[in-house]
Amino acid sequence: MKATQDDPVAERPASRARGGADGSVTETPAPKRAARTPRKTPAESPGEAPSGSPGATGTPPVSVDTAQARILAFAKKAALALVLFGAWLHLLFFVVTMPLVLFCKYFDPPVTGIMLYRSVVWHWKNEPIRFVPLEKIPFRFRSMAVRVEDGSFMTHRGILLPALKNAWRLNRDIGTPMYGGSTITMQTARTLFLNPEKSYVRKYLEILVALEMEWVMGKDRILELYMNYAEWGKGVYGMPGAAWHYWKANIGGLSTDRAVRLVTLLSSPIKYTPDTISKSAILKQRYAYLVKRFE
Repeated sequence: MKATQDDPVAERPASRARGGADGSVTETPAPKRAARTPRKTPAESPGEAPSGSPGATGTPPVSVDTAQARILAFAKKAALALVLFGAWLHLLFFVVTMPLVLFCKYFDPPVTGIMLYRSVVWHWKNEPIRFVPLEKIPFRFRSMAVRVEDGSFMTHRGILLPALKNAWRLNRDIGTPMYGGSTITMQTARTLFLNPEKSYVRKYLEILVALEMEWVMGKDRILELYMNYAEWGKGVYGMPGAAWHYWKANIGGLSTDRAVRLVTLLSSPIKYTPDTISKSAILKQRYAYLVKRFE
């Protein structure tokens, strides 16, 4: 009889008949086949990620910590590059300005940065410098300028950090760089080497040159340059030049009142003249202070 499709015997492997010595037949089961192991694909091999995963191409995935470390390393390199570039710029500025500072220590410059700026940009006609040595400028006149412009001129090293900080606060409140907090050294640096336009970049350069001047020059030479080259009107420079421009007088022959008017004018020499200082409240206060102090 044939086994039906549902007969479980049909599903068993065939067995082999074996004859015994006594004539009996013994059925020997057929050998079992070894189970076949499924073949693994390269993507399923041990240690490899499945196909389509981030590491399927053989590149391990980048962790968050690794990415942050790379960003931090890049930031450090960028900061170092900026520091080196800034140092190079400062060195270049020093190389350019130091020879000029040394020249002004020993020689009276025929022209200054402000004179060039007023001539080229504003097309003003500059009057010649009437240079007078410091010892020939009356001591009272020098004292007036120091008193109202920089009371600690003889003791500081070129800059006054509290004055700069106060000026920065005032400028922040009004929204424009109106106040400078400049010492006489800084004003002289601006007069000789820079321009009068107000900006924080110019103020920073002014500080650098002032430090160079204090390092190279003495206080007397700085004050001498200030008294002879400071701007005292449109195209007018130096107190001796202002005395001649307004009154055709030598500085040694000025009256105390005229000297007070000239020193008062220092804070706003373009907008006002010695005869119009009463139109400014600030100049009126300066004038009254100087009159009380020196007359």
